[in-house]
Amino acid sequence: MSKKIEIIPAIDLIEGKCVRLSQGDYNQKTVYNENPLEVALMFEAAGIRRLHLVDLDGAKAKHIVNHMVLETIATKTNLVIDFGGGLKSNKDLEIAFNSGAAMVTGGSIAVKEKDTFLAWLEKYGSQRIILGADAKRGNIAVSGWLETTELPVVDFISEYFSHGIKKVISTDISRDGMLSGPAFDLYSEIKTKLPEVEIIASGGIANMDDILKLDEMDIPGVITGKAIYENRITLKQLELFIL
Repeated sequence: MSKKIEIIPAIDLIEGKCVRLSQGDYNQKTVYNENPLEVALMFEAAGIRRLHLVDLDGAKAKHIVNHMVLETIATKTNLVIDFGGGLKSNKDLEIAFNSGAAMVTGGSIAVKEKDTFLAWLEKYGSQRIILGADAKRGNIAVSGWLETTELPVVDFISEYFSHGIKKVISTDISRDGMLSGPAFDLYSEIKTKLPEVEIIASGGIANMDDILKLDEMDIPGVITGKAIYENRITLKQLELFIL
């Protein structure tokens, strides 16, 4: 078995708690743990090295909100954290990095304030700035998935690749939290048209077969949340991919 794909568990935050939404709908919320640090420590104990931490309050408020949770996890674990949600200003970005984020993901800002996002990319580099390319019916969605644009996902990624972006997290919103399988066709299209982009698949992961298929497609990374919290994927199974 190949062991190339990096497993990146997700912790989504609302009011400081570990939650999951279904299809990005704030009215379809499940609270899995009121203490995200407990969850992060559990991942670390299983050998996980990377964490995807999303500030859903921040995405809605359009500024960083849950930075204290970020700081707590960053100081009490050795996880490499990529942080997203609500990063709309230079101040937000500084707070995220000062709170312990190793990387940040910018989605809405890359759509709405391209100059600001490009300035971040120039200042911090392509290893620390990740492009968030969230998809709904093949087009980019923004603002915590509350708005859909007319911009095709592949065109959006291609534009930023030309400016130096290397890492992209792409979530298919229609699948997120639904355990219905990831958007294999979308990731295949991105990989075919932009083979040098490090694409991280997100949304819809239901079981280990989904992860194995993404691995066979040579997708570099996969974010999974609900499948772990619902025990459809066990931490023991993920050890197969932890070197």
